[in-house]
Amino acid sequence: MKFIPHDYQQYAIQFLTEHPVAALLLDMGLGKTVTTLTAINELLFDRFEIRRVLVIAPLRVARDTWSAEIEKWEHLKHLKYSVAVGTSAERRQALHAKTDICILNRENISWLVEESGIPFDFDMLVIDELSGFKNHQTKRFKALMKVRPKVKRIVGLTGTPSSNGLMDLWAEFRLLDMGQRLGRFIGQYRTAYFQPDKRNGMVVYSYKPLPQAEKQIYDKISDITISMKAIDYLQMPELLLTEVPVRLSKQERERYKQLKQELVLDLPDGEITAANAASLSNKLSQLANGAVYDDTGAVIPIHDRKLDALEDLIEAANGKPVLVAYWFKHDLERIQERLRKLNVSYQEIQSSDSIRNWNAGKLQVGLLHPAAAGHGLNLQAGGNVLVWFGLTWSLELYQQTNARLWRQGQQSETVVIQHLITKGTIDERILKALTRKEQTQTALMQAVKAELGGSR
Repeated sequence: MKFIPHDYQQYAIQFLTEHPVAALLLDMGLGKTVTTLTAINELLFDRFEIRRVLVIAPLRVARDTWSAEIEKWEHLKHLKYSVAVGTSAERRQALHAKTDICILNRENISWLVEESGIPFDFDMLVIDELSGFKNHQTKRFKALMKVRPKVKRIVGLTGTPSSNGLMDLWAEFRLLDMGQRLGRFIGQYRTAYFQPDKRNGMVVYSYKPLPQAEKQIYDKISDITISMKAIDYLQMPELLLTEVPVRLSKQERERYKQLKQELVLDLPDGEITAANAASLSNKLSQLANGAVYDDTGAVIPIHDRKLDALEDLIEAANGKPVLVAYWFKHDLERIQERLRKLNVSYQEIQSSDSIRNWNAGKLQVGLLHPAAAGHGLNLQAGGNVLVWFGLTWSLELYQQTNARLWRQGQQSETVVIQHLITKGTIDERILKALTRKEQTQTALMQAVKAELGGSR
């Protein structure tokens, strides 16, 4: 296929070739992979500025997406590449191959640097989904920092740079520019731009930005960062976000309230404990969805309110395909049981076959877990309705899952995303938190947005 870049893609390609350190914040569906590959091609064979590139990406994206893009476009087919995923022997073979580009899944970067014994001979590094390196304490971050001085060009790609707020940005840009803009140490960054928020005595649990901190941070990174949102550059379908309220009975509300207040809920079938805030959040989310795991791992049903609401939505779709995002394993099992009773065709969207069946319109319901299918799946051909049975705290997974349908190539003029929200429960808090985080991220994206056709 012949590649005819959009204006924004041509702008991004030029930016990448002219900036040895670059953060490309391209929204989902804007073609960041082909854009980056085109810049790599120019740097390799037109400018002769680089010799070999290492691409680090999430597993499925590393395994499938980058190679598919190279094979897809005529101007890239001469690029020699290898995919270093699989067994240790398979990875070694790929790394030793005489290629222009080697593609590695991010789970194996520490293996490459610290265990493989293979010399790191790459002079350009591309990090696909830079947000996967937002935690400076992880092994993958520390391993990559060891070899960062060896590369002379680096590109960070993501559509969700600050999915959990501005604190995420420090590690990501520390990796890109070695601490030139936001400081070499996280303590410096916190002191300069944040103040303690939630604390217990001398122990600080969270920080909040100081006044003017957002603008100061954006100004610091703007010279190496460009941002583009799909809605500004593509003919995107209309996006309708709706809330479907689910209401508990008085008895069910009392059970929820008891667990929230006492962290222990006595039930005839077992005892559920929430040892800390994270565990409590998890338990409350389960309860809002309709079932909980007890201390032995057994599933205790609480209510069917969301299942009933989901059944109503599927019936209202009148045969049109519905994609359902779930979070807990018992959610999946309970949804499948209900769909069997309804005699509805369904499949969990994981394998290549299930993706083909969904896009071919063979399924009335597709079941999707955000963590397993958030990145790299094109599902827009199969339908335009997504129902969130249970929400996630992760803005990145939330947005990536929504983008499976709301993206370029969607045949419908409207994409409908419906959230089953159990009223008076943690569901409302999660949805509010996602909205609050998105506002922070939108501010970041807007602050460094590329102005096509004008000077920066």
